[in-house]
Amino acid sequence: MTEDDAPRPRPAYDVGQPLELLSIAEIESRILMLQEEIARLEAAAQAKRAATSAAEAFFRK
Repeated sequence: MTEDDAPRPRPAYDVGQPLELLSIAEIESRILMLQEEIARLEAAAQAKRAATSAAEAFFRK
């Protein structure tokens, strides 16, 4: 079995999941987790923008 064949772990949070049964601590924990994920995604997007800009600058010359 390769890494690609291994099952991916389920996320700790599914968008749209019912929140009624969660405690305040669980909700706050999920908010923090999602904020960290947003920061990670924003950093990845910025890195890709920088790489694209560098490539465009290189090939314009």
